[in-house]
Amino acid sequence: MPRTTAHRTAALATTAITALGPLLLGLWAAGPARAHGAPTDPVSRVYACSPDGGAPSRSTACRAAVAANGGPFTAWDNLRVANVNGRDRQTIADGQLCSGGLSSYRGLDLARSDWPSTRLTPGGTLRMTYVTTIPHTGTFKLYLTKQGYDPSQPLTWDDLPTRPFAEVRDPAPANGAYRFTAKLPADRTGRQVLYTVWQNSGTPDTYYSCSDVVFPEGASKAPSPSASRASAASSAAAAPKRPSGSPSVSAVPTPAEVAPAAAAPSSATAVAPAGTPVASTTGAGSGPSAPVLAGGAAAVLVLTGGAALVLRLRRR
Repeated sequence: MPRTTAHRTAALATTAITALGPLLLGLWAAGPARAHGAPTDPVSRVYACSPDGGAPSRSTACRAAVAANGGPFTAWDNLRVANVNGRDRQTIADGQLCSGGLSSYRGLDLARSDWPSTRLTPGGTLRMTYVTTIPHTGTFKLYLTKQGYDPSQPLTWDDLPTRPFAEVRDPAPANGAYRFTAKLPADRTGRQVLYTVWQNSGTPDTYYSCSDVVFPEGASKAPSPSASRASAASSAAAAPKRPSGSPSVSAVPTPAEVAPAAAAPSSATAVAPAGTPVASTTGAGSGPSAPVLAGGAAAVLVLTGGAALVLRLRRR
């Protein structure tokens, strides 16, 4: 190749790398900032009805929610309100608890009794999996609707106790999710809502989510150890998949203040509609930020290859 042509080719390659490099790297760096987290077990409405929700996303309730919303819940991990500072009841209006008052999530506030749900045991152990696409420090507050809650009516603050039945402060994420346990109230039956408030301490944001749960009718106390083992064994096959080699879940010290626990098979199973949602984003390298990271890696390869091309051309 003539020297003039080689120099011209090298110059074009350098120009392309200079122009595209910052753009590709900028997309890679900025991408994850849109995403943060939501419960996947017990499955939250926003995750169940998202494009990642699997079979539950095709349920009648989810189709109605998407229609009322005017669009899919693609950003299922971004339901957050800034500068609440613990004033949840003063900031979020009755009837808008599941959407956090955000118009882009308004379909989640529909009063229905057929939302995808998770079966729980009164007085049993709740094993929460809260997928995080960007970890934050903060406190999880868990509320359960009062006995007598009517799912055909909009969810209000009066439907929830004044105090949460459990709080978890600054749990450490593992394999893309926060996992912790809490002892459930023993006096609930029928369909209820597990309301999760995640108040960040490292950012001004608070996240809200509704997980529909079902307690067996007539059950008002925790099952015997043998029944618990049988229930856990029968639900293991239907529970969302966890990363292999996960340690067992630790016991909960008290209902009021629980310690974060490592990953373990969930005792909760989806009961409506058929099919259990798989929390595919709990694995390392998964979740909404994974395609963006892949784009970042591609950008690095482009820059590296371009630099090598320039050096090769200049030697000729």
